[in-house]
Amino acid sequence: MLQRLSPNDLALLVPHLEPDVYFLEDGIASIVAKIPKGRDTEVGLIGMEGMSGALVVLGGDRAVHDTYMQLGGNGFRMPAPALTAALAASNTLKALLLLYVQTLYIQTSYTALVNARSKLDERLARWLLMCQDRVRDDRFSITHEFMAVMLGVRRPGVTVAIQELEGRGLIRASRGEIVIRDRYGLFQIADGTYSEPEKEYERLIGKPHGHISGRGCTGRKVFLAVWLRNACNWPPAGARARETRWRCRTAAKAKRALAAS
Repeated sequence: MLQRLSPNDLALLVPHLEPDVYFLEDGIASIVAKIPKGRDTEVGLIGMEGMSGALVVLGGDRAVHDTYMQLGGNGFRMPAPALTAALAASNTLKALLLLYVQTLYIQTSYTALVNARSKLDERLARWLLMCQDRVRDDRFSITHEFMAVMLGVRRPGVTVAIQELEGRGLIRASRGEIVIRDRYGLFQIADGTYSEPEKEYERLIGKPHGHISGRGCTGRKVFLAVWLRNACNWPPAGARARETRWRCRTAAKAKRALAAS
């Protein structure tokens, strides 16, 4: 749109245009890489555990890839220059956000590995688990077409993979919606493609949240809506981190249920 403006009209807007970063409370954002002819593919996934505009932490002033809100949610917006100033003023803030950038790098590297070496059903299972971690629910809205873009495959392939997972009783799919019925089963189908980046996040930063209800989860978990809160006085005064408690089946019970099904 900005490229279509006349120089005079663009000059009216430029002083007010500045990049922003977002700290998500909920919802999911997808970092999408593009090449010509519409061959877009998701290379990163951001939820309540992270932020958009991670390159700002490294000193960059623009993003190479696009970021889309895959599932709507809430968050805090911060101008990129303000974040740059805050990073310069606080070594602890910079250290924490650099750790997040490291975890995002680990996630994207595993995504590249999985996309190159894993079967579609394994990739889809991993992606559904990652989405479920971030939406904090067994149910979320997503279309086959969007999943095809995120996984970098044709839509018919996604439809077949969904039908396979549904036939095993792991998910229930309806128009524009996915319901996770058996998290442990998805974990098994993912076949090692899921959990390593999650473990690294926990090692470097701590547990951003617990797993939500479904087979394969263990014990009572607490979700922390804003993971920066304890480290660097974020969010601003008046903003409250929300906590949601979830009870879920233990892994042992899940395995017995799976064996009996």
